[in-house]
Amino acid sequence: MHKVFVSKKHYTRKKALLLILGIFVILTGLISLSIGPYDLSIKEVLNGIFQTKSLPLPATERGGLARLIIWEIRMPRIILAVLVGSALSISGNIFQSCFRNPLVEPYILGVSSGAAFGASMAIVFPAMFFSIPLSAFLFAGLTVLLTLSLGVVRGQIQTLSLILAGVVIGSFFSSLVSILKYLSNDAALREIVFWLLGGFYHSGWNEIYLLAPIIIPVSGLVWLLGWKLNVISIGDEEAKSLGVDPKKNKIILILCATVLTSLSVAYVGIIAWVGLMVPHAARMIIGPDNRYVIPLSALIGTLFLLFCDTLARNMATGEIPIGILTSILGAPYLIYLLRTKTV
Repeated sequence: MHKVFVSKKHYTRKKALLLILGIFVILTGLISLSIGPYDLSIKEVLNGIFQTKSLPLPATERGGLARLIIWEIRMPRIILAVLVGSALSISGNIFQSCFRNPLVEPYILGVSSGAAFGASMAIVFPAMFFSIPLSAFLFAGLTVLLTLSLGVVRGQIQTLSLILAGVVIGSFFSSLVSILKYLSNDAALREIVFWLLGGFYHSGWNEIYLLAPIIIPVSGLVWLLGWKLNVISIGDEEAKSLGVDPKKNKIILILCATVLTSLSVAYVGIIAWVGLMVPHAARMIIGPDNRYVIPLSALIGTLFLLFCDTLARNMATGEIPIGILTSILGAPYLIYLLRTKTV
């Protein structure tokens, strides 16, 4: 009886932690909405949020401008940061659990290099491709398919082979991106560089309408498979003994992670370190149970990108690419992990 009581208390604490962090995410979002070149008070932000677009503009000029800034400029950025932060963090958790390696991250299968090549092709040869995000997504998916085909040995997914295949395929596409940079004109080169650095400067409601119906259900599916991810992370033989097919479930989970990563990269460029740092931090806080690590990773990833995006918008007169900030903040974190031998 005592053990059951302790177990329930333990899980209650985890749920309370998730609830508290969820509230903190909402508060951070409100603060982010209020900060910018045109500062708004929290009261103005709340008024602007609860006055729907169908209502007439407020009588004061400032009220109307505040509502315009909130709904047309800052709200899409914040929602996109929530979606991308969650997607990259959940993807990182999937890869780290499947490969049982805390240093694995969402771009390990060459997703970023494939997406970068697709985006670069669409920028350099716009007449040949429908859009930059679509081209980036298609080439990211193609890269992962190539990596998976090379990583499967005798019908089994070999972790080392898969990682090496990702490194080789990623290097190949990175070389192709370098060639496109060399061949492009100044305007195209500038656009490629900014896309590679990552950022939310092209955020809009159209992107939200496209990404949310995919990222939210896929993230929910991964959370439902969290208990299987727990079993897989123990080892393939142990998973089979517990009635879980490791090959089938790894493929499903890796494909989910690929969709989440590819969509994120396609629309906001390459944002480094999120998928590496956040899942590891979540496990340090809440333990190895993926049923709790997955939602905690999503919340921490959201907080991290909201913080970085707010800095990117306000640190200088021009917007700083968010990929630069995540790299600056991520490198010391990895050094800390290496020095404390917690990896």
